This record gives sequence, C-alpha cells and structure tokens, in this order.
Amino acid sequence: MILLNCTVYDYENFIDKAYLVIESGKISQVGRMEDLRDSLKDKHDVIDMKNRFIMPGFVNCHTHVYSTFARGIPLKVVPKDFRDILEKVWWKLDSALDLEAVYYSGLVAGIECIKNGVTTLFDHHAGTAISGSLETLRKSLCDVLGLRAVLCFETSDRFDVSACLDENLSFMSKRNAKSLGLFGLHASFTLSENTLSRVSEVLEDRPIHIHVAEAPVDEKTSVEKYGMRVLERLKKHNLLNENSILAHCVHIDELEADIISESGAFVAVNPTSNMNNGVGLPNTKLLRRHSVSFVVGTDGLGFNLTRDLLNLFFTQRLLLGQGSFDLEDLRRAILHSYSLASTLFEKNIGRIMPGYIADLITFDYATPTPLSEENIFAHIFFGVWDRVELKDVMVGGEFLMRDGNLRVDQDEIFSRSRRVCQKVWRRMGL
Repeated sequence: MILLNCTVYDYENFIDKAYLVIESGKISQVGRMEDLRDSLKDKHDVIDMKNRFIMPGFVNCHTHVYSTFARGIPLKVVPKDFRDILEKVWWKLDSALDLEAVYYSGLVAGIECIKNGVTTLFDHHAGTAISGSLETLRKSLCDVLGLRAVLCFETSDRFDVSACLDENLSFMSKRNAKSLGLFGLHASFTLSENTLSRVSEVLEDRPIHIHVAEAPVDEKTSVEKYGMRVLERLKKHNLLNENSILAHCVHIDELEADIISESGAFVAVNPTSNMNNGVGLPNTKLLRRHSVSFVVGTDGLGFNLTRDLLNLFFTQRLLLGQGSFDLEDLRRAILHSYSLASTLFEKNIGRIMPGYIADLITFDYATPTPLSEENIFAHIFFGVWDRVELKDVMVGGEFLMRDGNLRVDQDEIFSRSRRVCQKVWRRMGL
C-alpha cells in the first residue's frame, strides 16, 4: 500500500508533501512526493490522502474499560470523598459485571479509542467475574476491533486472591502480536502483606500495573499499618520491576520518586480523572527532577487521550508556574509512551519511518498560520487537539476506520450495550 500526498509528523520528523509505503503491516519507505518513482506505484495499491496529516496513533497508558457502564449511572448517593467514590461507585459497578458486560464494555471503549486515535491501550480490569475476563477483553478489543492492548486484572483483597493470581499469570503466558499482559494490582491500601508476598513469589522479573498514591488515603494507610510509604512497601516486596506502570503517583515524596527512578518503572499520570475525583494533581517537576519517565492515561474517564494531554499541559503550568512545563515536556511524555509500548511488544511503535509498525491516524487540518518543522507541534496541540476529527485509523497496516467509517456496526454494538448495561445496573440495585 502507498499513501500519497500527505503531511507526515511523528513528534520527531516532519515531511510536507510526503508519501509512505506500507508492507506486511510495517512502514517500508517514507519520502517526498517529488522523489516517488512511478515504478513503485505499479507494485502497490495506491491511496491519495488528499493532503491529510499522518501521525502515529496514541498510546493510552492507563485506563479502565469497564468504566463504560458508569456513564449516566443513576446514583442514589453523592460520594463525599475518594474512598466513598470507590465504595459507592466503582466497587459496586465491578461487582455487577459478568463476562457479557466485560465483552461489550470492551467493544464500546474500543470503538471510542479508535475514533479518538488511540491504537494501543493499557487496561486495568476489575470485577468478581475474574476467570476468563482478560481473554474476553482481548476478544473484543483486539480480535474484533483490531486494537493493540496491554491487559491486567487488579489483584486485591476485595477478591479471591488466588483467582486474581491465576488470571494474571494465565493471560501473561498467552501474548500475541496484538495483546500481552502485565501483572495487575489495585492499590497498596487494598493489598495485605500476605497478598503482596504471594504476588512476589510468582512475579519473577515481569512488570506490574498498579495505582500508587492516587489519594492521600493510600499513603496514610501504608504509613499507619506498615510503617512505610507505598513505594517503600512495593520495593520491600520486590515488585518494582522495569517497565512497570505506576498510575497516578499524585502524593509521592522525594524518596519515593528516587525509588521509581531506580526501578525503571513508568508513572502514568491522569490529570482529568484526578481533577474529577478532587485528589490533587501529579507533580511532573518532582518526576523530572528524579529522571522518572512519565506517560499519560485517561483512567477510564472517557477514551479521548488528547483531553488528558491538553489538561496535563494546562494544569502543570497552573500548578508549577508558566516556565515549568512546556510543549517539549509534553512531547517527551508522548515519546515515552511509544518507548514503553515498543519495549513490551518487542516491536518498533510510534515513529513514521522504515521498520516501524504502521499504527497510524490521519486528519484534515487547514493551517491558518505558517507551518514548519519548528512549530508543527504547536499547531497540533492548539489547533488539532482542540477538536479531534480523525479520518482514518490504522493498526498494523489495517484500517480500523476509513474516511470516518468504522469496520464494525457501531449502532448495533451500542444497542446491545444499552441492554447489557441495564442488566448491570439492575444487579447494582439501581
């Protein structure tokens, strides 16, 4: 396949009036239209992109697909604090999920990922229907929709811990080109010493995916019950392996930032969710001071990653001051997400150059001011992300959306999802 007449930008390189060749799911050539040989066009299907921009698809580094069924939920109480939010919303919801609900949450969330340009997502799943839940998510997200997904089940003392361990280990043993597993844990304050020891016994050198210090209660509980902060506790149990994902880290201190830096783990910040829950905001200045790589997620509060990228930029400038966070810091966070995905999938992801997987998005953008290599990211940030309207989404060289049309029947899926959601809400007593 050859894509002609496009503008290529991958957060590193910018080529105007470009073409690219995709073979066997990978980019094999990128160049300027003026250098394209006619003989090359004779060997491939040719698509005229009509001056669309082409960029790598986004990586959502922390989300909760099952939160699909929280949208519009008719709550009978108003949560007062973070613990209340968990107990009266999320823990009631996940206890009402069966595998049918898990499947349709994956389809709905996956469709919204595609429409928002997310081609790889890291999901943190929970629920009382433990066995087979990750395979069910893989079926909807990867097999049906074609997305790339990194999945885990959140081990917690709320659940049958043995079943949690089995589900994580089973799924981690079945990786393929589109999906793989991390070892999921909920948060320190729902994990006993015995549970962490059991995880440590089976984890070996594999990465974990866990919530860390999202709200003060996590650190407070850890200090009061165990005499140490959350990251100290995880380190004590040898759980902080390289490429682990530590979601939030809003309330960590200098010592904990050092521990993360030494471990090679990534912090996944989720500013929109943090604001919604009223728990505070991540301090990226602290993370950068300790050379901690941070990436961005949505925490299940929708699946539009650009909203969190925008909110990260603006909240950090408010929190830290005008000169303390700029577009270069945001660009590095995006590049870190591609580095993490590339390492875990053992594929080159996130660049538009030969040898990289063709996980791509396209869109139209009329530039009202001059466009150059020096200012293109500012155009993307202030012009494109303000209202994301994608035309095409591709994973591994296959179109998941073409000219705005999905390859699945969204109306039918959403209709069935509404019926499934009604059953979930009834099981919640709503």
